[in-house]
Amino acid sequence: MSVNPKFRLLPKSDLQEASGGFDWQSTGEDPAFKLKPMAYQPKGWYMLEVQVESSATRLNSKLYVDYGEGINEANAILLPLTNGKPLKRVCYFSQRPLAIHFDPSEQPCSFSVKQLKMTRLTSAYARKLMIKKLTTRHTTDSHSGLAVTELLERYNHCFSPCKATLTYPQWQQRHEPAVFDKRKITNELEQLNRKPLISIVMATYNTEPLFLKACIDSVLEQSYCHWELCIADDCSTDEQVRTLLNEYSEKDTRIKVTFRSVNGHISKASNTALELATGDYVGLLDHDDCLAEHALFYIAKTINERPQVRLLYSDEDKIDEKGVRYEPHFKTDWNRDLFYSHNYITHFSVFDATLIKEVGGFRSGLEGSQDYDLILRCVAKIGNDQIAHIPHILYHWRAIKGSTALSSGEKNYTTEAGYKALQDFFKATYIPVEVRKGQLANTYRTIWPMPKPLPFVSLLIPTRDGYEILKQCIESIRTKTTYPNYEIVVLNNQTTCDKTLDYFERISSYNNIRVLNYDFPFNYSAINNFGVPQTKGSIIGLINNDIEVISPDWLDEMVRQVSRPDIGCVGAKLYYPDNRIQHAGVTLGIGGVAGHTHKYFSDVNPGYFSRLKLVQNFSAVTAAAMLVRKSVFEEVEGFEEKHLKVAFNDVDFCLKVRDKGYRNIWTPHACLYHHESLSRGAEDNPEKQARFQNEIEYMKQKWGDKLTTDPYYSPNLTLNHEDFSYNV
Repeated sequence: MSVNPKFRLLPKSDLQEASGGFDWQSTGEDPAFKLKPMAYQPKGWYMLEVQVESSATRLNSKLYVDYGEGINEANAILLPLTNGKPLKRVCYFSQRPLAIHFDPSEQPCSFSVKQLKMTRLTSAYARKLMIKKLTTRHTTDSHSGLAVTELLERYNHCFSPCKATLTYPQWQQRHEPAVFDKRKITNELEQLNRKPLISIVMATYNTEPLFLKACIDSVLEQSYCHWELCIADDCSTDEQVRTLLNEYSEKDTRIKVTFRSVNGHISKASNTALELATGDYVGLLDHDDCLAEHALFYIAKTINERPQVRLLYSDEDKIDEKGVRYEPHFKTDWNRDLFYSHNYITHFSVFDATLIKEVGGFRSGLEGSQDYDLILRCVAKIGNDQIAHIPHILYHWRAIKGSTALSSGEKNYTTEAGYKALQDFFKATYIPVEVRKGQLANTYRTIWPMPKPLPFVSLLIPTRDGYEILKQCIESIRTKTTYPNYEIVVLNNQTTCDKTLDYFERISSYNNIRVLNYDFPFNYSAINNFGVPQTKGSIIGLINNDIEVISPDWLDEMVRQVSRPDIGCVGAKLYYPDNRIQHAGVTLGIGGVAGHTHKYFSDVNPGYFSRLKLVQNFSAVTAAAMLVRKSVFEEVEGFEEKHLKVAFNDVDFCLKVRDKGYRNIWTPHACLYHHESLSRGAEDNPEKQARFQNEIEYMKQKWGDKLTTDPYYSPNLTLNHEDFSYNV
């Protein structure tokens, strides 16, 4: 075998440079690169290796080989990629290619090509690899006697696009007809007891007339008719804008227009538009974006269902210059700590009109993040139950050159404005929180105050034998952890290994390490319930014996978070030894009970809308590395010993904590390795399988619908995978 030089990717079509953690932005449905160099590609067999990080979960990529007949589907090599996951496949060049094109996606998205290379194979080794792949897929069939052409044809079928996942256009076709059923909506409109007037506020300035017209038309076409459109033009120099606005105001009396004599920028212009508003609620619409036809209906419907609501927001997607919709953002319900990390709410946001007046409207000096600032000041005035998320795409954010929708890096000042808005928010609350800029544009990190004196932390580590991993765990904590005020409590569960027992004796001589014996059959819940009452700390750390510290300040970060009175459980960012994600929060319902979000994503991947880089709330976090205050542990009476001896006890525990009114939180700033096998989870005998099934049934019976309605996930996303792909 010989390895060819790495390819250079020369952008050919529907591509431009991106930011926000990715290298490229596809701007259409046919992004393509030409590969260089080609001189090293003779005919024959190759191992193709491809890895792509993307804002899309699944990519149906292709390699097109031109043998002199141009680029065509007949010579396409299919590459069904999963975000961040390397793909290897055998391919055959029937003659020396004149050109090779790489099409990374069939949909607009942001991405980075992390690997694209070919390794020359002998025909015998290529045959061996193909037979191995087919045998894994079809264990009952024999492939060794097949002619090479038939073998290659069968092998190629293994790489057909996955039918269990949807592209966004497919998702729209499957799900939106039911959501936006006109007959159903007409009936529901007639039954609304309250039909509030909704004022749509918009500022314009030299807007492209084509997009401005589409924007205003999207309001005129609303199925809910109790609205007014309040437009303030910020002294546009383009006469077409004034003419168009006058035409629309004459066309419909619900459209109110005022023309500012001096350009004051977005905040002042938006406040001018607010002065025209007489509605019960105020919605924010950018001058080149569009509302979905039934956006205002869903706002009114939610207000009827939840009369106390004072702030509403919806899901959104992007729309390009040609009207193609892409990159939907299916959001969580109100996620306070995620909102402290970035403005995930964005569009479509609607406010109680009296609330906007109470906070004084938009503030000048925060242009670029004026919406974030406004929402922060509103959030400070209202309760969590007064914030409503509508899980439907009600807003289409125009992505054109120069817009933040296309790339957050287009407007660097927005990060600065958001930074100031968040600083001012915490200053107003008198909480000494330090705000820092995040790793990505328009993201932030909040450093919560460390309690004084430093709370004492008890780290509980259950173990049986396992000398090597236990030693690695304890030594990494002792040598790398910067937080000074802790003890390690090893819970010995019937260890028989002499080497491990000797190690227990040795570490017991340390001032801050104790070994407690739990001489009963393995029961994770019972072991920890046994250990907690014997700890000295006011904070309990649950640590698996196969954890290894990466970031020295991991415990500092987790102690800061868990010391907040409204926080329950705190989870860490856990990696497999190969630096892929093992744990980044737990989502309910995945696989029937719960699953780890972003599992197997690479360490450089920003995750679903940057969520791998941001502190946020989750319904649950894994107890492989979890902190909780001892008082909270005792309040919920610890772990469930009888029914959850091995699996799901941490999920159950977190849900009990959540039910007590605490928020569980995950932080990416506490990083550790979890030396769990990548194939772990298989129950390898009937007894274990029966126990596992009983634990599943217990969780379903106890928590019911809560397992399928996680407020920190979305009903539009799958419960079959952990990768944020669309719900089939």
